[in-house]
Amino acid sequence: KRRSNRLRPGAPWLKTTLVQCAVSASKAKGTYLRALYHRLRARRGPKKAICALAASMLTAIYHMLKDGTFYTDLGPDHFDKLDKKHQTSRLVRRLKELGYAVQLEPIPATG
Repeated sequence: KRRSNRLRPGAPWLKTTLVQCAVSASKAKGTYLRALYHRLRARRGPKKAICALAASMLTAIYHMLKDGTFYTDLGPDHFDKLDKKHQTSRLVRRLKELGYAVQLEPIPATG
């Protein structure tokens, strides 16, 4: 897919501020925004990922102001939780490509 990668027109001071905040958020450990940045950086590159992160932050800020809610971080493992089966098959396929035989056994739940 070819997705749009342009910044929307807006106030120049807001863009620079959001990009600075996005750079800082991408370096904060154990956050959803860092996980989002690394996910986007793999496909788009670091600069486009920062701009996308800034746009995502602006959307979150808009909804917080509109609804009067606080920011709740989804956590760094949010994307892994979304589709566990897909993540598992991707990692197994990657190990097979590296020359390992893989047999999966679920770990018993400990309470």
